[in-house]
Amino acid sequence: MDLDRNKPGAAPARRRYVTTRRLDRIFVELANVYRFNARFFKEMWFPPYEFKEIIKQCYEIGVRSLPLISLTGFIIGIVFTNQSRPSLADFGATSLLPALISVAIIRAIGPLVTALIAAGRVGSAIGAELGSMRVTEQIDAMEVSATNPFKFLVVSRVLASTLMIPALTMYTTLVSLLGGYLNVHQNELTSLSVFFYQVFDAITFLDIVASSVKSVIFGYTIGMVGCYKGYNSSKGTEGVGKAANSSVVTAMFLIFIEELLIMQVINAIRAF
Repeated sequence: MDLDRNKPGAAPARRRYVTTRRLDRIFVELANVYRFNARFFKEMWFPPYEFKEIIKQCYEIGVRSLPLISLTGFIIGIVFTNQSRPSLADFGATSLLPALISVAIIRAIGPLVTALIAAGRVGSAIGAELGSMRVTEQIDAMEVSATNPFKFLVVSRVLASTLMIPALTMYTTLVSLLGGYLNVHQNELTSLSVFFYQVFDAITFLDIVASSVKSVIFGYTIGMVGCYKGYNSSKGTEGVGKAANSSVVTAMFLIFIEELLIMQVINAIRAF
C-alpha cells in the first residue's frame, strides 16, 4: 500500500494531526510566541546595545502620546467625578469624593485607560511598521548586511514601551486627578491642598506599587504583541493591515486578562 501511494495518479496520503487541525495551529502559535519572547530576553542582555533607537522609540511612544493622553485623562477625571457625585450625595457623603476618585483612578482607571490608548496608538503603529518592513523585505536586507534586525527593531521597541507606559500612567493619573479637582472645586469649593491631602490619605503604598507593576506588564505586552504580529506578518499589504489590526485586538484582550489576574493577586496580598 505504501508503494502504491508513490505511483503516479495514486491518491495523496491524508495529512494527520496530533489533535485537530485547529488545536495544532494553536499549539504551534503558542510555541512561536514562547520562542519569540525567549529570544527577546536573550538578545536584551548582550551587545551591541541600540541606545539611539531605544531613545527614538521612547520619544515616539511617550512624547507623541502626550496630547491624546492629556485630553483623555482630563476628561476621565471630570466625567468620573460627575458620575460619582449623585451617588455619594444620596448618602450625604460628598466629602468622600476625593478619596473615591483617588482609589478608582490610581488602582484601576489610570493604568487601564493608559494601556488601552497605547494599545490602539502604539501597538497598531508598531505592527504596521514592522509588517511593512517584513513584506518589503527590509528585514531580510538587514540580515544580509550583518545587522541584527531583531535587536534593532524588536528589543528597542519592547524596551521603550515597557519604560514609557509606566511614565504615561503616572502622567495620566495626575491629569485625571487635576480634572477631578477642578470639578470638586467648582461644586464644593475644596482647596487644592485639602483635595490632595484626602487623595493621598485614601491610598496606600501597595496601591502605588500595584499600579506601577501593572503598567510595566501592560507596556511589555503592548510592545511584544505589536512586534510579534508585525515581525511575522506575510501576504503583502493585506498582511500589514492584519498585523496592525490583530496587534490592537490581541493587546487589548491580554490587557484585560492581566488586569483581572493582577487584581486577584493584589486583593489576596491586601487581605493577607
